[in-house]
Amino acid sequence: MIRESNGFLSCENVTVSFDGFKAVNGMNLHLEQGELRFLIGPNGAGKTTMLDVICGKVKPASGTLRLEGGIDLTDKKEYQIAELGIGRKFQAPSIFPGLTAFENLELAMSQNRNVWSTLRSRMTRTDRERIERQLELIGLIDYASKLSGSLSHGQKQWLEIGMMLMQEPRVLLLDEPVAGMTDMETVKTGELLIEIARDKAVVVVEHDMEFVRHYASKVTVMHEGKLLKEGTMKEVQADQLVAEVYLGKKAG
Repeated sequence: MIRESNGFLSCENVTVSFDGFKAVNGMNLHLEQGELRFLIGPNGAGKTTMLDVICGKVKPASGTLRLEGGIDLTDKKEYQIAELGIGRKFQAPSIFPGLTAFENLELAMSQNRNVWSTLRSRMTRTDRERIERQLELIGLIDYASKLSGSLSHGQKQWLEIGMMLMQEPRVLLLDEPVAGMTDMETVKTGELLIEIARDKAVVVVEHDMEFVRHYASKVTVMHEGKLLKEGTMKEVQADQLVAEVYLGKKAG
């Protein structure tokens, strides 16, 4: 009998081992739809590995992962998990620099076709309007016809997020999305994530604590591959154990 997930996405007792080293060790993570969750912790805590497990890039040695409705993700391949609506964005933006911002979104919308057949095909009014809405959302409507390779670092990040959104994911996994951004780009990214999380589960691995303080509604702290603390940023900051292992301050 399949047990229902505790939440929109449920990861229970997940362990990942690399040559005997447990990068993730009995980790539990439960997400709700419409939630912007920040995953924080010191270097080596297992945060990025946890994202790798959720998207299927890395398979757990033990534990289970389920999507809403009891869909078991544990043994599914990476492409199957993507088809079920889990999108993963890595730190470096992955876009097509020789195509315009509009064409990048067009290509993302039509991933079942190759690049040139997509760009030569006739676009419907509905498709065009959908791409334009996405450009508005990510703040690039005025850059629609600009080659994406000439965009700023922050704009490239937004474009890749837009490309992922064209595939209508249910869960969005982001690894340090504001790294290397200007202050203005960072603010715009925070506002974009809040908007995206209105109807999706969004998980962000982040080291910029100022960014986390401004935009987090709930924070999960990892340490040595395990769940250390979970709650609001205020609750996490007040926790003595978190202060000791993450902020470098002695408890007491």
